[in-house]
Amino acid sequence: MSSTQTRVFLVRHGATILSAEDRFAGETNVPLSDEGRLQARRLSIRLQSELIEAVYASPMSRTLETARILAEPHRLEVQPRDGLREISHGHWEEMTREEVQKKFPAEAREWDQDPYTFAPPGGESGLAVTARALPVLIDLVKTHPGGSIVVVSHKATIRLLLSSLLGFDPRRYRDNLDQSPAALNIVDFKDPTRARLTLFNDTSHYTEAGLAIPAVPTARLSSWWTDGPPQQAI
Repeated sequence: MSSTQTRVFLVRHGATILSAEDRFAGETNVPLSDEGRLQARRLSIRLQSELIEAVYASPMSRTLETARILAEPHRLEVQPRDGLREISHGHWEEMTREEVQKKFPAEAREWDQDPYTFAPPGGESGLAVTARALPVLIDLVKTHPGGSIVVVSHKATIRLLLSSLLGFDPRRYRDNLDQSPAALNIVDFKDPTRARLTLFNDTSHYTEAGLAIPAVPTARLSSWWTDGPPQQAI
């Protein structure tokens, strides 16, 4: 790791009973299922040899439990960050997608068309989630220059963060990006505003200790990444 580059192991929490049933559970505090704990333990084995400085997580029970499993080999305390919590689905909470489509068809259609600016009554838009989650992540990168950290969050929150960092159209985050339970993403930061996605939605640890962690990119990069931005003439 270079002296300034920060590596973020961005992890979705493990499976829960509600995620298995495809229910909206953004602000519902549900624990990991046995399957989710197994997923997290296998990921912890995969990351145990990494030099992790700190472990951060959304304050929801499923993310905290996942984070504690990942932190254990490194003997680190999990540090909660409220901004990393999942999107709130308002009065859709704990309903299945089919139930929402039947009970609130107009809302479901609007959400399908633009989940970034639409919010169910009592819930949050993707824009609101980005506005609270992105500053938290950037602050963590600033706090750990040249280090590696684990950040455990949620499906929608992670996809919205990646959309913002990589310049994707955030209105299409549900169509273009996926996040499986206990998925591993690696984001390498040149600085707090310049990020490179090195690994995405990886679940190779489901059935084994996992594939090797990719090295920090050093080739096939722009000159901005390797040399820094051009100096302005004075």
